[in-house]
Amino acid sequence: MRALDNATYLDRYAHSLMGVYGRPKAVLTRGQGCYVWDADGNRYLDLLAGIAVNALGHGHPAVVDALCRQAESLIHVSNLFATPPQIELAERLLAVAGAPGGSSVFFANSGTEAIEAAIKLSRRTGRTGLVAAEAAFHGRTTGALALTHKLAYRQPFEPLIPSVTHVPLNDEAALRAAIGTDVAALFLEPFQGEAGVVAADPAYLRLARELTTASGTLLIIDEVQTGVGRTGTWFAFQQAGIVPDAITVAKGLGAGVPIGALVTFGPAVSGLLTAGQHGTTFGGNPLAAAVGLAVLDTIETNNLLAHATSVGNHLVDSVTALGHPLIRGVRGAGLLRAIELSADVSAVVADRALTAGFIVNAPTPDVLRLAPPLVITKAQIDSFVTALPALLETLEPTS
Repeated sequence: MRALDNATYLDRYAHSLMGVYGRPKAVLTRGQGCYVWDADGNRYLDLLAGIAVNALGHGHPAVVDALCRQAESLIHVSNLFATPPQIELAERLLAVAGAPGGSSVFFANSGTEAIEAAIKLSRRTGRTGLVAAEAAFHGRTTGALALTHKLAYRQPFEPLIPSVTHVPLNDEAALRAAIGTDVAALFLEPFQGEAGVVAADPAYLRLARELTTASGTLLIIDEVQTGVGRTGTWFAFQQAGIVPDAITVAKGLGAGVPIGALVTFGPAVSGLLTAGQHGTTFGGNPLAAAVGLAVLDTIETNNLLAHATSVGNHLVDSVTALGHPLIRGVRGAGLLRAIELSADVSAVVADRALTAGFIVNAPTPDVLRLAPPLVITKAQIDSFVTALPALLETLEPTS
């Protein structure tokens, strides 16, 4: 049977899939390690990892083995029953998060579902007010969308849930003014990935913890993109030295297999949702849970937290050393990085990068985002950095 090419597949795509993503750049047919191949046989270094999802790259033996072994025994049971992988993964998540006794986990299927669970958790405080940051992205289901700040995402679906206030990130005065005894929860991302990898200052996160504790407000940290080793620690909130009331997790935890989780800290918060108040058919299914365990085991065994820090710092040093006039700098932590450009040309550069065999993305007009697999090597990073000046050719910095 003759293999089909990109053009043929994309024509079929246009006639069969809803157009919410626009036209894809290519049709990917296989992957190995940090590389993927398209239907035309072109190879790409995957510097985005499915937007921070494929933490162990493609076809990692630990993931494949976990999938195959679990599929041979149980793929799914209803939540009328428990399974060993579900229980073991919950225990491991609580351990790596440093959660105190009486903490607990609710498993979902995605990051936005974890956020929805967190919103319902907040309602059990008896309050309805929610606070999130400007430029935040928390998902696109209707509850999560109310927390997401971008008007283009929100406006077509309004009215959304009420009583949501957005404050400028890192503006301490605005945060003080917004947090009161009518606020159920404050939602914050340690790094705003969709805004271009913009960091919440550690001092700001510590103030958020202080204010929410004083007002009885839940502090919920969205670790969907930053969690599971992405920034060089198990979770980015740990770098600020705080203990939140809850975190949301997804993306890298499943290394490509859909999974999400709400982790609650301590018995008071964990007891807010009781039997029958929330649920999901597929959440915590043994297949996804087995993969999650394999991911955590591999990160720990292969010392990938330190590796993410080392390779991420190498990327910063290498890009900075180019001294290119279009490059303002590199921000972020671990292997969640943004190359800041001095002109609004990131979409052009991302397209050029794809043609040259590198997958990056342009979350904002002047930022290239890199979130590669945690197993990426310095040599693979160097191949991109070496190609970067050519990708910037003929483009002019803003005067």
